[in-house]
Amino acid sequence: MRKIFFVRASSGPYGGAEKYLSRLAKVIKEKDIEYEILNSSLPGWLPSWIRALLFDLQLCFSKKEKFYFSLDRIGCCDIYRAGDGVHKEFLKTKGLSLNPLHLAYLYLERKAFKNAKKIIANSKMVKRQIVKNYDIPPEKIVVIYNGIEIKDFDKNLAKEKISKEFKVSENKKIILFVGSGFARKGVKEFLEILSFLKSDFHAFVVGKEKKISEYETLAERLRISDKITFTGPRKDADTFYAAADIFLFPTRYEPFSNAVLEAMSFENVVFTTLQNGASEILPKKYLMDSPSDFVSERIDELLQNEDRLRDIQKRMREIAKKFTIEKNALESIEVIDEVLKQKSI
Repeated sequence: MRKIFFVRASSGPYGGAEKYLSRLAKVIKEKDIEYEILNSSLPGWLPSWIRALLFDLQLCFSKKEKFYFSLDRIGCCDIYRAGDGVHKEFLKTKGLSLNPLHLAYLYLERKAFKNAKKIIANSKMVKRQIVKNYDIPPEKIVVIYNGIEIKDFDKNLAKEKISKEFKVSENKKIILFVGSGFARKGVKEFLEILSFLKSDFHAFVVGKEKKISEYETLAERLRISDKITFTGPRKDADTFYAAADIFLFPTRYEPFSNAVLEAMSFENVVFTTLQNGASEILPKKYLMDSPSDFVSERIDELLQNEDRLRDIQKRMREIAKKFTIEKNALESIEVIDEVLKQKSI
């Protein structure tokens, strides 16, 4: 097989796409397939919309015979994995914005969908949105759900570790949120839902957010600030997943949340919205019609019934086991093979 060039502008340790790419590359390497990851080297002082356009120009100018498997919107990819979803659809949830980055993304997104030989969508929801917004033939789009590494863990040990660091009783049930970009991913709704709970709990919000003080103020206003810990970004997110009992993710738009799969694999009962592509793999009882669909009663029901909570937690892990990064990589390699054969004809 030809050398594969994976394209992703950012290379930070916290993004879902970046974590996904590192896992995929690991499996690709184990298959003895030669690859290289192309990240942006453009200076951070440039406006983000200019960086996006220049990154596209750089890659397309230097492409030649390279085979691009892109996780970013670029106009010259062979395969485009639309892991960030459909920006045109996302903007419907955001409202009016004068940020030129959105215009740049819409321009690059149209090029990527039009010029890619194959598109990989990470949910049926995203596939429908691509077809609807850009009139792309459905047969050009392959749905491959995200995959994760299934890890062994000790829930009691994780709870003990979290308890010591944050001075929280080991007996308390833990409700978790993990994600950066709090507005889109529903931290406001997360806090509002928690404010209606009658059961005892402690909640952790793990992730990067510039306006975190606004959410801390909201927690105070809702009179639950003593039950919430905002940790900021953490490299040990696995410890929080392992310690938690319930993962609440009331996102406004998420193509397919890796965090949902991670939480399920660590035996969390997951609640998320129909606006999250990951909802397609969850039992209906744990789905929210929208971020404002208050599921407080359903959460209370689980927190007050230990046996049922443990039963559902184990079921969640069994579902997650069906979505491994190895499975995802093998399905992705099949698409790569198909496109390579097309190019050689």
